[in-house]
Amino acid sequence: RISRRLARTIRRAPYQVTWHQHFAGTVASCADRDETWINNTIFALYQQLHAMGHAHSLELWEGEELVGGVYGVTLGGAFFGESMFSSQRDGSKLALAFLTHHLNCRGFRLFDTQFITSHLASLGAIEIPRHTYQEKLRDALKVKPHFGAITGPDQLSEALQRSTQTS
Repeated sequence: RISRRLARTIRRAPYQVTWHQHFAGTVASCADRDETWINNTIFALYQQLHAMGHAHSLELWEGEELVGGVYGVTLGGAFFGESMFSSQRDGSKLALAFLTHHLNCRGFRLFDTQFITSHLASLGAIEIPRHTYQEKLRDALKVKPHFGAITGPDQLSEALQRSTQTS
């Protein structure tokens, strides 16, 4: 769910969106908090998963500065969002909007955010019963979508335009 204000921001395209351009920087930025679960061991393990093609990052750039991002792990058609960060207004919302659009375009069946926060709920995340989750996960494991080339601001902006046009 994309609010009108966020849709306007997407159409303005204030940031460049990339995949895998700075995976380590994205994880490090997610860990740059007073309290974090991302220690050196976990950081190294995510680097290994990334090298094997199982961990992915989406980065938002303002010029040369990394200003937002999200990373996670894929298994079949499931994407498990691990963490996100933002140093600019709406950065994490934009990252999630681009990521969700990309996953939908690529045929992913499940986007697991692990926890529901008010921030995620405002973007349309819902909590589902365990048995429903297990069904969705079984379904997602049957498909093998390719993470593929970026579906970035232009494609998301076009999709927003189509969804808001009336006849």
